[in-house]
Amino acid sequence: MRGAFFAKLYDRVLTWAAHRHAPRYLAGLSFMESSFFPIPPDVMLIPMALRQPEMARRFALLTTVASVFGGLFGYAIGFFAHASLEPWLQTTHYWDSYQRAVVWFGEWGFWVVLLAGFSPIPYKVFTIAAGALVVALVPFVLASVVGRGARFFLVAQLVAVFGPRVEPAIRRHVEWLGWATVAAAIGAYLLLR
Repeated sequence: MRGAFFAKLYDRVLTWAAHRHAPRYLAGLSFMESSFFPIPPDVMLIPMALRQPEMARRFALLTTVASVFGGLFGYAIGFFAHASLEPWLQTTHYWDSYQRAVVWFGEWGFWVVLLAGFSPIPYKVFTIAAGALVVALVPFVLASVVGRGARFFLVAQLVAVFGPRVEPAIRRHVEWLGWATVAAAIGAYLLLR
């Protein structure tokens, strides 16, 4: 498997997941992703739960707590910097998502935060929109805890239970899976444009 890009990347991520500071990195990534960073914490949570299945729930809790605090930071960004942030936001690929979030907040409030917290929808868009729209803080935090917690505990538990059984298959097919994911992402991007 010489020159296999995704196989090397997979092994590197597993190495990072075993690092003694991996929980700190996971918390930092979770915080940043909820407010401004594009990489989801699942990229660290999954290999960490795979490497240490007995710690999966603890990693999920850490990810959830850091993500909710990151969501509060995103809320603050929206609350304090909305007027200066909006012109920049219009130039990014997040603008359509942001406008959709504004409409959804008006219609569904609490439930939209819960859905954004659980789904692969960019959660940061909803945290910033919630602050810009001055959504009630207590329901925002509760929806974030439930949505993010459900997602990360589900991911960690599935990996802890099924990961060791499927890991050899993942390792065998990681190159194909990696390139298929890239192709799907490019296809989705082109379709949405």
